[in-house]
Amino acid sequence: MISALPPLAMQAGANRVVQGVKIEHVCGDPALPAEEDGAVRRRLVERGLRALATAVERPTLFEDDGAVVTAR
Repeated sequence: MISALPPLAMQAGANRVVQGVKIEHVCGDPALPAEEDGAVRRRLVERGLRALATAVERPTLFEDDGAVVTAR
C-alpha cells in the first residue's frame, strides 16, 4: 500500500507500506515540473516493487531513503 500516513496503514494491518508524498497527491507532486514529478512517481513504483519482492512477517514501512522499518 502506498500511503501518505504510514502509521495508519500499518495499524490497519497492511503488510507492506510505501511512504507516499502528500495526502492529496500520494503518488506524485503536481507542484513540480512534469519531468521531476515523473521521477518522483518512478521512485515510488520502484520502491513498491522492492516492497513486493521483500519477505515480511509483520507490517513493514519502506521509506524513500531506502530504510525499512518493521512494526513491533
